[in-house]
Amino acid sequence: MSVTAALATAWQLRVDRSRSETLLLHLEGQWTLASRLPHAAEVLNQATTDGHVAHVSFDSTGLEAWDSGFIIFLRAFLAETSRSLITCDLSGLPEGVRRLLALTTAVPERKDMGRQAGRTSMLARIGIATVGACRAGTELLAFLGEAFKSMLRLFAGKARFQRSELFLILQEVGAQALPIVSLISFLVGVILAYVGALQLRQFGAQAYVADLVGVAMTREMGAMMAAIIMAGRTGAAFAAQLGTMQVNEEIDALATMGIPAMDFLVLPRMLALALMMPLLGVYADLLGVLGGAVVGIGMLDLGSAEYYYRTIQAIGLDDFAAGIVKASVFGVLVAIAGCLRGMQCGRSSAAVGAAATSAVVTGIVFIIVSDAVMTVIFERLGF
Repeated sequence: MSVTAALATAWQLRVDRSRSETLLLHLEGQWTLASRLPHAAEVLNQATTDGHVAHVSFDSTGLEAWDSGFIIFLRAFLAETSRSLITCDLSGLPEGVRRLLALTTAVPERKDMGRQAGRTSMLARIGIATVGACRAGTELLAFLGEAFKSMLRLFAGKARFQRSELFLILQEVGAQALPIVSLISFLVGVILAYVGALQLRQFGAQAYVADLVGVAMTREMGAMMAAIIMAGRTGAAFAAQLGTMQVNEEIDALATMGIPAMDFLVLPRMLALALMMPLLGVYADLLGVLGGAVVGIGMLDLGSAEYYYRTIQAIGLDDFAAGIVKASVFGVLVAIAGCLRGMQCGRSSAAVGAAATSAVVTGIVFIIVSDAVMTVIFERLGF
């Protein structure tokens, strides 16, 4: 029996059924895409019209040329025979064809590739968010534990990091941050004084602007504004630096050499911010008070001596101590947020940007939450 193309005679297929339930397909001519190859289902139906078939083999001695069209035909033919529970012997095909067919079946096709993703239910979204939050909390606790162990090694004199890098980071987070801290703190003092003056002027109590600005800057705004600036400036920089090292596999290289990444990379950054943030907080307090003095002396006609003495009387050592404690805690939290997101960074350039953004958000959240907690604690302690 012979099956040929209706519109093209470049290919030819002869079916030999000399043995019962066994077909031998003779493939001759050019089996290419340009030859308008037959449909596999039609070939199998025509070949099995004479009775039941259990086995199919091929003879390609007359095959002149083939390309991807031949592979597509054979792939479809094998799928049809598989559905009909017919076994196939591919030994009669060219070696290149057998190898390509093996590659097409090496990775099974996913059954859900063409399926459209349905809308996730609210309960499923809540579950996914809960699992993600628990996983993030676990990673945070693990990171805090490693950081605490690194601090213990520092106190024991066993921490391994470069002192020169510590001094370089101190310069980056300290002296190089003074311009932006100066500008923001001065303007915050101006805003506090101006808003306070609008309300106190109604009662003829403009002189209390000095008290308002002094207490607000030393207890809250000085440390908080400096910390928020450092979260956006330094926390993002830490995350980008460590994230880039993750992409370049430098952290993996440190682990291979037996150098703890927490000691070598995270510890200097934590120490630098913990040491410099109290100083930046005090500096921000000073600039904020000066900004309030500009408004009080320039707009409210208060004398410079009067403004100075009212500020001194309003501010106590407990106010300065509260601001310094908060600044120190904020510094550690900003360093933890930046280093945590940097160490969690993926292996792509896009992941570095996402880590920097996440570090800023995480740092600001840490700052606000910790400030609220410390404010309540200080109030309970009468501090």
